[in-house]
Amino acid sequence: MFKPFVRSTIPFIKSASYRVYNNQLKIVLSSPSFSRTATAALGYATAKTVLNRFYTTDNTNEHTTSPDKEVITGKEEVHEFKTETKRLLDIVANSLYSEKEIFVRELISNAADALEKLRQSQATEADIDSGKPLEIRIHLDTEKNQFVIQDFGIGMTLEELNENLGTIASSGSKKFLEKMEKDNAAGGKKENIIGQFGVGFYSTFMVGKKITVYTKSALPGSKGYSWSTDGQGSYTVAEADNVAVGTKIVIDLREDCKFYSSELEVDTIIKKYSNFVGFPIYLNGKEVNTVDALWTKDRNSVTAEQHQQFYRFIANAWDDPQYTLHFKTDSPLSIASVLYIPEKHMEMLGEQMKPGVSLYSRKVLIQPESAGILPHYLRFIKGVVDSEDIPLNVSRELLQDNILSRLRMVMTSKVLKWLDNEAKKDPKKYDAFFLDYGQFIKEGACTDAMHKREISKLLRFESSKTKSGAMISLDEYASRSKEEQKRIYYLLTPKRKYAEESPYTEMFKKNDIELLYLYETVDEFVVNHLKEFQGYDLVSADSPEAASDPILQNHPKDDTISLSDSEANDLAKWIESTLSDEVVKGVGVSRRLSTFPAIVLEHESPAMRKMMQMMQGSARMEELPPTPTVLEINPDHPVMKGLFNIRRHNPELAKIVTEQIYDNALCAAGVLDDPRSMITRLNKLLEITVNTVEQEKKVKA
Repeated sequence: MFKPFVRSTIPFIKSASYRVYNNQLKIVLSSPSFSRTATAALGYATAKTVLNRFYTTDNTNEHTTSPDKEVITGKEEVHEFKTETKRLLDIVANSLYSEKEIFVRELISNAADALEKLRQSQATEADIDSGKPLEIRIHLDTEKNQFVIQDFGIGMTLEELNENLGTIASSGSKKFLEKMEKDNAAGGKKENIIGQFGVGFYSTFMVGKKITVYTKSALPGSKGYSWSTDGQGSYTVAEADNVAVGTKIVIDLREDCKFYSSELEVDTIIKKYSNFVGFPIYLNGKEVNTVDALWTKDRNSVTAEQHQQFYRFIANAWDDPQYTLHFKTDSPLSIASVLYIPEKHMEMLGEQMKPGVSLYSRKVLIQPESAGILPHYLRFIKGVVDSEDIPLNVSRELLQDNILSRLRMVMTSKVLKWLDNEAKKDPKKYDAFFLDYGQFIKEGACTDAMHKREISKLLRFESSKTKSGAMISLDEYASRSKEEQKRIYYLLTPKRKYAEESPYTEMFKKNDIELLYLYETVDEFVVNHLKEFQGYDLVSADSPEAASDPILQNHPKDDTISLSDSEANDLAKWIESTLSDEVVKGVGVSRRLSTFPAIVLEHESPAMRKMMQMMQGSARMEELPPTPTVLEINPDHPVMKGLFNIRRHNPELAKIVTEQIYDNALCAAGVLDDPRSMITRLNKLLEITVNTVEQEKKVKA
C-alpha cells in the first residue's frame, strides 16, 4: 500500500519535520548561539553592510588609477571588427550574460590574468617589468558616470590589441596557456589563469555607451596605444603617450547603468564574485578583497579563528561553525573546498533555507548558493567548492557536459563520510547535532536512493535498551543483536512512555530483543525507503513478520486461567462472525502476549492513515472506511476466559465487550480514527459493571 503514495509523501515528510522542531522553538530561541544566528538572519541587510565595511580596509590614495594624462599622439585608424557583424557584438553584449553586474567580474578576471601572465613571464625573462605593484585598481566617477579599471600586468602590443579586442572570442589567455604548455615553462601555474573564451571584455557593452582602452606591453621598448569603440561595428586605434605598462579601461556608462559608478554597489559586486582573486583589488584607493581564499591553503596552516571569520563572511552569520571540513583532491576531479555546519539552522522557523554552498572556478564565483553541488537535503551546509575542471560556457555561468553531476556525486559522498567520521570521533557531540539536523538526514534517506547506505549510518534513534534521550545508530543495534537475529525491529510511537506500555513490546521484553523507538512521522517513511541495513531487514514490531519470528515465541503458558486450544479456536470463530468481515479479515490465536487480551496485525500505517485523511480535505466529504485487519487474541488472558463463558448466557454483553476489545487493540496500534467513538460503549460497560456490583452486594446481604 505504501508505494502508490511515495511521490505524495515528500511534502508530508518535510511538514512533519517542521512541526517537530517548532515544538522546540522556545528552548532554541533562548540559546546564545541561536540568538547570534537569528540576529544575523533578521538583520541581513544591515549585517551585509557591516561585513562589507568590516572587510574593506581604508588605505591611502596611493592605490588609485593613474590620472587622465594619456595623450593620443598618432593618427587614429578605423578598423572593422573581424568577426562579422554588429549583430554578433550585440549578442555578446546583450544576450550572453544573465546579469549586467557580471561585467565587473569579467574585467577583474581579465586584469588578474594580465598580472599572472606578467608574473610568470618574469620567471623566464628578467627584463619584463611594469614598474608597478601587482594589483588591480578601480576608480568610480559619479560626476562623469565613469567606471575605470586598471592593472599593471603584461599589457598588449598593437598586434595583440587588434587580435584580442578586434576579434570577438579571441582569447589571449588561452593562447598564453597554449604557449606555456608548448614551452613547458618552469614554475608556471596554469590554474591561476582564469580567462579562456575572449568575450569577457565585451560584457562592458551591457553597461557602457563608449569604451576606451589604454595599454602598453611590458616588453622592453613597447609603445602605448589607445583603443576605443562605441560598439557600432568598428573601433579606432592610435598611438598614445603617458600610458602606463598594463591596461586601463574607461567605461562611459549608459544613463540606465550609472549606478555602477556607486562605490557601495561595486564594492558589493566585487565581494560577491571576485573577493578571492589572487591579487589585491583597490576601489577608489581602498583595498576590497582582504579575506583570504582559505580553501587554497594547506588545511594544517589554517587556524580555528580563521575558519570562524571565513565562515561568518561566507555564510553572512554571527554564530560559530560546529563542524568544519577542509579538503583538496585531484581525483576524480580537481576540487578544493571548505565546508561548515552552523550551530543552529533557521528552518525551524518555518521557512526553507536556500542552498548554502557556492561554486567557484579558480577563485572566481560561478554559481552563488548553487543547487547543483549538493543534494537538497544538505542545504544546511555552508561554504565554498572550487574546481578547475569545470568546463564553462562562454558566459562562465552555465556548466557543460555532465561535470556538475560528477562533482555532486563526489561532494555528496565526501560530506556523508565526513559526518560519519565526526559521529565516530565524538558520539555525544554528533547526537546533539542530530537532534537539531536529523530532519535533513531523514529527508535524505527518503529522497537519495543512491546514497541511502551512507545516510543510514548517520541515523540515530532511542531504543528499549537506552535511557530516555540517549540514541544509538543502526550499526550499534546490529552489532549487539542476538546471533540468530536477522532483523532490526522498530516501533512507531509518539512517546517513549507509550512504547513501554504498548502490547507490541511485551514479547520483546520477555525475549530480551532490543527495539528501536521511532517518534516522528517521517521515521516511517525513512524505514520504508531503507528496507534493510547491512543484511538486516527493518521490521515493525506490530507486523505479521514479528508475530511469526521464532526468536519472539518464548512464552510460558499458565494453564490455570488459559483456554484450551479448541476453546480458543471456537472463541476466535465467534469473534470473527460477531465483528463481520467488514471489520476484520481474520481472527488468530497466539500465546505470545501477557498483559493484553488482543492486538491487531496487518493494519494500515498510522501515518499513512492520517495522510489520507489530510488529502481527503473537507469534513463534508465521505469518511474514509476503516481497513479490515487481523485480530490476534490471547487465550491466556482473563478477559478472553470470561468472554468465552458469557457469550453463551449474555450474547449482548459479549458483543459489546468484543467490540471494545477490538477498539482497544486499534487504539494501541495507533489506527483508531477517533477514540471518542468508544465513549457510549464504555459508559454502557461501566453501567453494567456498577449494576453487577450492586446486585452482588444485595445477594450477600
